[in-house]
Amino acid sequence: MFSLSLVSFSPTSPALLFFLHNYLSSGFSPLPVLFCPLFIFLGLHNHPLPTEKCDEALASPLPHTAFTSSSVFSSGYAPGYAKLNRRGGAGGWSPLDSDHYQWLQVDLGYRKQVSAIATQGRYSSSDWTTRYRLLYSDTGRNWKAYHQDGNIWAFSGNSNSESAVRHELQQGIVARFLRLIPVSWSEEGRIGLRIEVYGCSYWADVINFDGQGVISYRFKVKKMKIIKDVIALRFKTSESEGVILHGEGQQGDYITLELHKAKLLLQINLGSNQYGSILGHTSVTTGSLLDDNHWHSVVIERYRRNVNFTLDGHTQHFRTNGEFDHLDLDYEMSFGGMPYSGKPVGGGRKNFKGCMESINYNGDNITDLARRKKLDTSSFRNLSFACVETHTFPVFFNATSFLQLPGRANHNTVSVGFQFRTWNPDGLLLFSNLDDGTLEISLEDGKIIVHIIVATAAKNYRADLLSGSGLNDGQWHAVRLVAKENFAMLTLDGEEMSAVRSTSPLSITTGGTYHLGGYFLQTLLPPSQRSYQGCMQAILVDDQPADLHAVEKGTVGAFENISLDMCAIIDRCMPNHCEHGGRCKQTWDSFSCNCDGTGYSGATCHTSIHEPSCEAYKHLGRSSDTYWIDPDGSGPLGPLKVNCNMTEDKVWTTVVNNLPPRMPITGSSRERRAVLQVNYSASMDQVIAITTSAEHCEQQITYSCRMSRLLNTPDGTPYTWWVGRGSEKHFYWGGSGPGIQKCACGINKNCTDPKYDCNCDADANQWREDSGLLTYKEHLPVSQVAVGDTNRARSEAKLTVGPLRCHGDNNYWNAASFTTPSSYLHFATFQGETSADISFYFKTSAPYGVFLENLGNTDFIRLELKSPTVVSFSFDVGNGPVELTVHAAAPLNDDQWHRVMAERNIKEAVLRVDQTYRTSRLAPAQGHTRLELFSQLYVGAAGGQRGFLGCIRALRMNGVTLNLEERAKVTPGVMSGCQGHCTSFGMYCRNGGKCVERYNGYLCDCTTTAFNGPFCTKDVGGYFEAGTLVKYNFMPEAVHGASKDTKALTQQLMPNDVNLTKEEVTFSFSTSSAPAILMYISSKTQDYLAVVLRSNGSLQVRYNLGGLREPFAIDVDQRNLANGQPHSMNMSRHNRSISIQLDHYPPVYYKLPDASDIQFDLVKTLFLGKVYETGPIDPVLIERYNSPGFTGCLSRVQFNGVAPLKSALRKAAEAQADNYPASASPVSYQGKLVQSNCGASPLTVPPMSATPNPGSLDNTNGKIPLNEERVIPDGVNRDSAIIGGIIAVVIFTILCTLVFLIRYMFRHKGTYHTNEAKGSGESATESADTAIIGTDNPETIDESKKEWFI
Repeated sequence: MFSLSLVSFSPTSPALLFFLHNYLSSGFSPLPVLFCPLFIFLGLHNHPLPTEKCDEALASPLPHTAFTSSSVFSSGYAPGYAKLNRRGGAGGWSPLDSDHYQWLQVDLGYRKQVSAIATQGRYSSSDWTTRYRLLYSDTGRNWKAYHQDGNIWAFSGNSNSESAVRHELQQGIVARFLRLIPVSWSEEGRIGLRIEVYGCSYWADVINFDGQGVISYRFKVKKMKIIKDVIALRFKTSESEGVILHGEGQQGDYITLELHKAKLLLQINLGSNQYGSILGHTSVTTGSLLDDNHWHSVVIERYRRNVNFTLDGHTQHFRTNGEFDHLDLDYEMSFGGMPYSGKPVGGGRKNFKGCMESINYNGDNITDLARRKKLDTSSFRNLSFACVETHTFPVFFNATSFLQLPGRANHNTVSVGFQFRTWNPDGLLLFSNLDDGTLEISLEDGKIIVHIIVATAAKNYRADLLSGSGLNDGQWHAVRLVAKENFAMLTLDGEEMSAVRSTSPLSITTGGTYHLGGYFLQTLLPPSQRSYQGCMQAILVDDQPADLHAVEKGTVGAFENISLDMCAIIDRCMPNHCEHGGRCKQTWDSFSCNCDGTGYSGATCHTSIHEPSCEAYKHLGRSSDTYWIDPDGSGPLGPLKVNCNMTEDKVWTTVVNNLPPRMPITGSSRERRAVLQVNYSASMDQVIAITTSAEHCEQQITYSCRMSRLLNTPDGTPYTWWVGRGSEKHFYWGGSGPGIQKCACGINKNCTDPKYDCNCDADANQWREDSGLLTYKEHLPVSQVAVGDTNRARSEAKLTVGPLRCHGDNNYWNAASFTTPSSYLHFATFQGETSADISFYFKTSAPYGVFLENLGNTDFIRLELKSPTVVSFSFDVGNGPVELTVHAAAPLNDDQWHRVMAERNIKEAVLRVDQTYRTSRLAPAQGHTRLELFSQLYVGAAGGQRGFLGCIRALRMNGVTLNLEERAKVTPGVMSGCQGHCTSFGMYCRNGGKCVERYNGYLCDCTTTAFNGPFCTKDVGGYFEAGTLVKYNFMPEAVHGASKDTKALTQQLMPNDVNLTKEEVTFSFSTSSAPAILMYISSKTQDYLAVVLRSNGSLQVRYNLGGLREPFAIDVDQRNLANGQPHSMNMSRHNRSISIQLDHYPPVYYKLPDASDIQFDLVKTLFLGKVYETGPIDPVLIERYNSPGFTGCLSRVQFNGVAPLKSALRKAAEAQADNYPASASPVSYQGKLVQSNCGASPLTVPPMSATPNPGSLDNTNGKIPLNEERVIPDGVNRDSAIIGGIIAVVIFTILCTLVFLIRYMFRHKGTYHTNEAKGSGESATESADTAIIGTDNPETIDESKKEWFI
């Protein structure tokens, strides 16, 4: 490694070149961070090294004649007196008039490097300048404004006449001439200035390229195989096209740097294995408006395939395409154009025309070698080592500008021309009042439009011409118009072949005056546009070049608010502040970002519209579905599509791959393994982001074999291995772990051949299989599998790599609890110079507190709770403090989770709370844009601020989640994690489900409900065949062998006396047969409650609580409910009051007679579907309704907190399991009971509102699905007569076949083919819900029952 502190070179010294040459030819790897700091400095700028301070006073030693100005108030105020801390003359410079046209200019004598500038007011006066702009130039012409933070910068000046205000230049400049433009000045006096310029000397070899000559740098050997390059140079040109450097090799490698449309294009190709060198081509564009005839610096640094491409201090990092690392070049590298002997990569390229200096190629100073005639320069007609300046005179217009030029009057021909460049689609370019009409050349929607109107006494004549499109692209475009009698021609960009002509009858007489860039006078025929923002040059009036020097002196024409001899155009889309692929669109004053289709939102497309994980979607109340997630939020990784499976206690994220199941492999050997690439529906970086934040990940891998060995022996090199993330080989198989070269059967010691640790290693001639889960998530996902034993006779293998499955999100639940007002966590300085986003959840009962804070010299950023209802986001980027506040309607210190999202970018600042409250503030049009912080980031109390008491979790800043838990473990006053999630999320547990706290979230316990699912909203139902019944015993003593926990649960739900004065009954059913008993609740006395379907299909509730001769019967509905449709019933009784709600109808209220008892004594057993009771029972029920029993579906059955059907289905699932006997419980069943939701009906209480969710893929194209069914309104249908006639015709046929149908009905019995619950044996030790939902598809039912309706 080299240290800059030990090295000091002059910019072009032999020692420097020797150092670079030896470094590049050595075997050293580049310096860290892509060797950027060293080579940018050494290669290009010719700035002093860090050991030399560039801070000399440059203006004070100059003679008076080096200072000039726009005007002088009097001789004592001459510009020569404008030296800092001098008192000569009147103590400084003051112009004759204090207006915006004044300037003070300094000639430094030679090009100097300028690092700072300082100003004072005029000595002992009321004259000073409060704001000014800085222009610079090499020649005293073609000025360029100093830019900072993407704007033409206005420096803050003085507030009195004596104190000096100094500004360091963020972007160091090299120039000979400096010009200060006062923008504002003392209100008490006038403009007054004394200045000093700080910097140092600058020297560089310069070569002028005439567009013909090319410098050829011949290599010492014929072929060069280069692994690292450093190329640095500076250039300036007024041309938009031209090749700056080029090198190529016969194998197809090349490197080309060229100007294309005034942008810098780097093309590089290191080659590729496939399809020759086509796949190795890499093209990168940077910069804009580079034909401004000002110096621009370029550095290209390459090490293998990693490239830094730097233009004017802005660096792009990229990696070349292809597979090779070396750049293979032959013979030479050419500068200034394509070599004459080489094969052009693309034809028709222009050579570079302009100036270059300080050209360094891999340690060799090309400009110095050319000066010493060590290089081939024979192609130059006249090689010059001085920069030949162009003679353009640009004019800059703003929205209030105009330039008035004289022309020939009373002439019959108009001939004008000019070049323009702008970002605005509309503007007035030229306007002239003709003797009898008007001439207008405008830009409308990016097109050139010419309007010529000639008014005569008889009529008005008009000619309109239109040409071009998209001309507001910032490029120079040339316009030429010639108009004379009955003829007009518009030529754009010199293309005569595409010129637009008009032969409208016209008779033109010129008026003699032309306005360019604006026209604000009143006229009978005003122009369609009034102003223009942009630049013009090469102005021709009546075929004569406009004398703009005379205009500047005031001897010709007139102007207002224009800037002469400069073009202050700025490309606000370069660098592109639109992130994540957002498309930048700009006008002269601003830019905007189009974020459509990116997955991000905001002014700069910074904030992701998707949640970071499936876990986050679940806790927004979402159900299982396919979603877009963005694991790093606003970070560089894009969103990806995953499957989210929300189970009761886990949220599984699934990422699929493209490897087909049981992929056959043949013809592989140890020497030539078959490598199967496993590609996923996301990039490897995205998948790694999921596995990193997950609690657990797994991936099934299966190797099916016949005479194909897998691992063979633990000590030898395996035949087959797999590659995980990081391209690391792994020699263990599914079911095993890292470092253990075994398969699952080897771990469990149950391989078919005990001598081997894998089934396939026995090399049997039968199909065997080694399968298992890979669970070490640091190795996942599987990216490749190399198979090496399928080349022998009869050897076969099939490989299956399942999807990657992960559950949990450590980032989402990463939390810390702040227990004292002075407690805080500290982290590294927040890096968010141009874009910063912060999001987190907080929970507190305190009325105020600082969430986080980070400080700089003057810059800072802070988020705090200012009062129970106010959240504040404040910051300062150098333009003064800005504060955004959100006022919530309800207190935020309610000890529930609230979400805060804050974003600040160069366009705006936004603060959101709970997705409900939002406020924003636009950034100033001009000013500082970079947030520069240096202190640590403090979360909680800091700097004497009011500390935060409560919990903060999921703190994410610019896509990076801060590990609060780990930092809290070593910090006093802060604890890891945070309890109390149910206070915020408990509302999501529906239908009586209980919210259970977990360390990293919560879950809904559905044990005592008739529902399942993550939010207790999934129906649990079953299908009953004739004779099937479910029996639930409420008396604990009736449960023989019941576990202690089961008895405790029953005791809790039903007290020992089991005497009831109120009941809550809920269920849904569907059936096509009646009569039937739906529910019957017996007792040890004569008391009972029954819900039955009568013979006519109507529903009846029967209460017998004693005191009455006959049971109290309620006919709920006279309709036939045995119609095969689902119906729901909700019934409650309290003492004598009974409420019954059927389906979606309003509840109906009933009352027990006064003579009836109100206590349901000694409740014993609940029956569903059929009654089989040995105790007292109503004989009427048995006789009328009990046979043959209920046939159909029941769902969500619940009685006073007991879910008997759900318990019975769990018991059925346990009985189906092979390895686990059914556990003892108060529930039993007879007959065939199959889980099904066929009896479910819509909930009368709707579930959680499904707010629109951008992450869900239910509607991927963003369009609302249309219901195309035609709804026929009430009234007479036109087709009813036709339909009635058809019915009448067929009715006879129906009657004739009635006998056969009836016979068929009686002999055809309904059959049901079901998928029984499997694999739920393991749920014996888990919750009651887990056993039921653990099936592969618990709701799948194949019903072939046929019902006939006549």
